[in-house]
Amino acid sequence: MAQMYFYYSAMNAGKSTTLLQSSFNYRERGMSPVILTAAIDTRFGKGKVSSRIGLQEDAELYAPEDDLWEKLQALHRESKIDCVLIDECQFLTKDQVYQLTEVVDKLHVPVLCYGLRSDFRGELFEGSRYLLSWADKLVELKTICHCGRKANMVIRQDESGQAIADGDQVEIGGNDRYVSVCRKHYKEALGR
Repeated sequence: MAQMYFYYSAMNAGKSTTLLQSSFNYRERGMSPVILTAAIDTRFGKGKVSSRIGLQEDAELYAPEDDLWEKLQALHRESKIDCVLIDECQFLTKDQVYQLTEVVDKLHVPVLCYGLRSDFRGELFEGSRYLLSWADKLVELKTICHCGRKANMVIRQDESGQAIADGDQVEIGGNDRYVSVCRKHYKEALGR
């Protein structure tokens, strides 16, 4: 029975690495996964999923206005899809998360979503909120804070390395802009 999975964590926990490993496993068994990534994230090139350890694979792009049910249904008609892998799933809209449930429930294709749970303000992303509500399986991937505790928060930093408390929810960046920390160090960095 197909299910929807939400693999979530703070930054640098290996979400993209895990996604790419899943893709490899499906292909190794002669199956056909489809990888989707957010069009907004072009850090590693347009239509690329890359991990910090050097793995990379091409991906279909999705934007907020895309109907993923229609897109995946069309791809499935062209050539059978055995699995859908979504990178940067925090950028999904509520409607798109619902559309992915349709892929699971009507096409019987598993959907594995990988992304951040919360932003630098400690608030849920829209896609993450509905994945937490509607996914069949929730899996937390873990990374560590500089103190050794589990990192479950993300700090956005300015050019001088100071924590930023306000701003737009979405600002694409990597280790140059964000650092994963435990809740204690998150609060300390923001003076709370």
